[in-house]
Amino acid sequence: MEHARGGIDGLNPAEIEVLRLLAAGHTIKSIAARLGRTETAINERLRSARRKTGIGSSRELARLLEAQEIWDRKIDLLPPPAPANDGLPPASSGSGWTKGKIAMLFALPAAAAGLFLAAAATTPPAAPPAATITPARHSPLAGNWALDIARIPAEERPARVGIRFHHQPDGRWTTLVEVVTPDGASVHAGSTAATDGVPVPVTGTMANIDTVALRQPAANTLVMTLGKNGAPVSTRVYTVAKDGKSMTETIVWAGGALPKLETTHFTRVD
Repeated sequence: MEHARGGIDGLNPAEIEVLRLLAAGHTIKSIAARLGRTETAINERLRSARRKTGIGSSRELARLLEAQEIWDRKIDLLPPPAPANDGLPPASSGSGWTKGKIAMLFALPAAAAGLFLAAAATTPPAAPPAATITPARHSPLAGNWALDIARIPAEERPARVGIRFHHQPDGRWTTLVEVVTPDGASVHAGSTAATDGVPVPVTGTMANIDTVALRQPAANTLVMTLGKNGAPVSTRVYTVAKDGKSMTETIVWAGGALPKLETTHFTRVD
């Protein structure tokens, strides 16, 4: 990670431009057309970027760059409005967490229809400006997603993790999550937020978070910053693949000069 960070700092503007377009869902062909370059030239920029960072996958490098830029911008989390679980212990740093524990903290999202109906019944706040909701209107993010637990070591593996993203008529996203542990216990969380970066309260039974802030840089990408007691816990970048059937979650943990990066994978279940 230290090596990759140093390499990212050494990327030139042309390499960064290509990686940003790749992270936004473009292909080599569409990037070449957009920039007026040949596909060979685009591939050469990506090869140069991989050499500098030591990361073998261009898409993984693009996600790392996107996550690092999000972290460097540090989306502010305002103090939460009197959260109900104020007395709970503060969130732990993510630097020593395993993927199984990451799944347990999971933060906003889900796959439980009953939980979704309960969240949808609340009175919605004023709609955000139209400019903040345009990318979501035909977003492939909407629907139910299941964590690919086969990629998690058996000793850390939850029984199930499900996320539901629902796009409200006023442009906000309702995000719900349910995590089932190996012994059958279930925890969940939910929220409804605009994509304006303003934090809103999280409801449910996950003690390590109490706010979430959303941004949506592209139709297939949702950036989620989770907080506890006014401090950031993690930023998560959800990116849906071109086929609409798989989704990558890139997690940047707060705490420390260099954030810890984790990646999990989801498949569509609806």
